[in-house]
Amino acid sequence: MNARPVHGGSYRHTHDALPGDATGRFHAQPHAHGGEACDHATHRAALAPGALQHAADLCRARGVRMTPIRHDVLSALYTTHRPLGAYDIAEIMGREAQRRVAPITIYRALEFLLEQGFIHKLETRNAFIACPHVHSPGELVVFLICEQCGGVDEASSPVFSGALAKMLGEAGFTPRNEVVEIAGICAHCGGKGQGEVAPKDSVAEPA
Repeated sequence: MNARPVHGGSYRHTHDALPGDATGRFHAQPHAHGGEACDHATHRAALAPGALQHAADLCRARGVRMTPIRHDVLSALYTTHRPLGAYDIAEIMGREAQRRVAPITIYRALEFLLEQGFIHKLETRNAFIACPHVHSPGELVVFLICEQCGGVDEASSPVFSGALAKMLGEAGFTPRNEVVEIAGICAHCGGKGQGEVAPKDSVAEPA
């Protein structure tokens, strides 16, 4: 995992990876800011091949099947740094693999990938992103969603997780899942130094 501090070093920050071409079929979508390569796309392209292989290895170790359709859906998610819906994935697969896949088939594959922790669902976008990281059980994930480039960063902080757990405990509230989504402008789009992300609004949602 590539770790970089944000907000004064209080978060462990990792770009939500994007892909290269691990299957030989799906190709990363180019994206740039004024001729400069997008940080999100660059990081995802670098991490994708290893993440896809790691997912396949984990499936073998867990005794579950990474079927061709599940692999292709995961690979399609790695073709862009933006969250995708099932119909977006179907379009990518239809264009690149020259075949039509029913949305219900994609939804079933997405359910499997969610269960295995290979992807996340952004509730506020009703869309999915690939996750190359291995999260600890109960680890709070903060999604930083850029409203300009559409890129999504992941961040986590033991201090923030502890504070949230204390707050929920005092309220007697049992969360189904702990995910925070923050919309704003990423450091790359804002032309600012690392860590100077200025969120516009935030929504705490289960994923």
